[in-house]
Amino acid sequence: MITISAFKWVPPFAQGLVRDLRVRWALEEAGLDYQATLIDPAVQASDDYRHWQPFGQVPAFEEAGISLFESGAIVLHIGARSEALLPADAAGRAQAVTWLLAALNTIEVAVQPLAEIDLFHGGEAWAATRRPQVEQRVKLRLRELAVALGDRAYLTGQFTLGDLMMTAVLRILRHTDLLAAEPALAAYVKRCEARPAFQRALSDHMAPFH
Repeated sequence: MITISAFKWVPPFAQGLVRDLRVRWALEEAGLDYQATLIDPAVQASDDYRHWQPFGQVPAFEEAGISLFESGAIVLHIGARSEALLPADAAGRAQAVTWLLAALNTIEVAVQPLAEIDLFHGGEAWAATRRPQVEQRVKLRLRELAVALGDRAYLTGQFTLGDLMMTAVLRILRHTDLLAAEPALAAYVKRCEARPAFQRALSDHMAPFH
């Protein structure tokens, strides 16, 4: 049985965004059963958990002696077992992996600082000074992403783990109106969120917080 770690509780602003959701979604798309081990701050700081996840974060993954951490690595591992996430042809697989890495290394690195300013440092003088520059970088990346998406339903024409990760990253902007300024991206996120696998994953992710 696949086991993943997730938090017992997080503040409301983080609910629906914690990275175990990405892994739950991939498992649902792949049709793989799993169980979640819910951790609290004491477990998070323990030596046993740090052996599983060196940085104390979630998710961590374990199955049949295979232990992984980092959501991108875990989603790639799951994707290798499912054509619902990675196409069978080499070119399609390469494109899907490229978009997963673009989500993490190009889009998230622009989006995450804005969320940190807004959610953790709102009202601080330095944040007010820094925020416009950070927002401009996000807007640039969103424009470029919208051009790359074009009029396709998904980044490569069919849903892959690249779309899964890109949607998860774009959802970090839900506290802003930046996606609304790019209608194609806003529609893209809604399209991905409407997938039954995402809805099941989100329900399971949110259940402990209720």
